[in-house]
Amino acid sequence: MPLLPFPRSSEEPTPDDSDGWGNSLLEGGGAKMTFLEHLDEFRKRILISVAAVGIGCIIAFTFVDKIYRFVMDPLGRLLPKGSQFVYNEPTEAFVLYVKMALLAGVIIAVPVILWQAWMFIAPGLYAKEKRLAVPFVALSTVGFVGGAAFTHYLLFPWMWIFFGSFATDKLSFLPRIEPVFTLYVKMVLGMGLVFQMPALVYSLARIGIVTARFLIKNFKYAILIIFIAAAVITPSGDMLTQTLFAMPMIGLYIISIAIAWIFGKRRPKVPVEE
Repeated sequence: MPLLPFPRSSEEPTPDDSDGWGNSLLEGGGAKMTFLEHLDEFRKRILISVAAVGIGCIIAFTFVDKIYRFVMDPLGRLLPKGSQFVYNEPTEAFVLYVKMALLAGVIIAVPVILWQAWMFIAPGLYAKEKRLAVPFVALSTVGFVGGAAFTHYLLFPWMWIFFGSFATDKLSFLPRIEPVFTLYVKMVLGMGLVFQMPALVYSLARIGIVTARFLIKNFKYAILIIFIAAAVITPSGDMLTQTLFAMPMIGLYIISIAIAWIFGKRRPKVPVEE
C-alpha cells in the first residue's frame, strides 16, 4: 500500500512541472513511494554518507598530526602554569588520533551528507521546491563550518580558561587528552547543528511553512527553548556558560527572522471589490 506523500505546501504543481530528478510528479503531491521503497532509499543514502565519511577519514588521517596541533596546541597554551596534557592508557593517544581523523572526515563529508539528506526527502517535494537543493546544501555547509569555527576559536577556549582557573598551588590541572577531545567533539557537533537554523528556516520559508510573523510571534517561547537546550548542552552548570551557549542561538534566531522575511513566500493580495 503506497504511503502518503510528505506534508505539502498550499501550492499545487502545474501539469508541466517536472521534478528534475528523474521522477514524475503525481497530481496533488510529490511522488508516492511504498514502505519498502522508502527503506531502500534510506539505506542507499546512508551507505553513500558512510562511504563519504570513510573517504574523508582516510584523507584526514594523512595529515592527522596537523589536526592534533590545530586542536590541542591552542588549548595547551591556555593551560595554567605547571599543567600539561596526560594520558594513562596505552592506547589512549592512538585512539585520540583516530577520533580526530573521524571528526575531520565528518566535516569533509558534510556536503555529501547534507546532499543525501535532501535527496531522501526530494521525492515528496514539488519541482519548484527541489530547486532549493543547492542553496540548502550550501547554507547548511557554511552553517556547520561556522558553528565549528565559533566553537574552536571562541566558545571552547573561553570554557577551557574557566576550567583551568580552579588550579591552585595545591591543586594541579592535568587534563587527560581523551575526555578533553570528547568534550571538544560534542561542542563542535552541537554548535554545528545549532548553526543549521538559518538554512532550515530559509528552506521552510521558501516553501511557505514558516513566516517571519510566526517567528516573531513565538520569540518568547523560542528564548525559553534556547535556554533549555543550552542547559542540556552545556557541560558545566553555571549560568554564565549557559548564557554563552544561548547567545549565538538567539542571534541565529534573529537572523532567521530576517531570512524568513526576505525569502519567504508572499501571499497574493486579494483585490478589493468596489
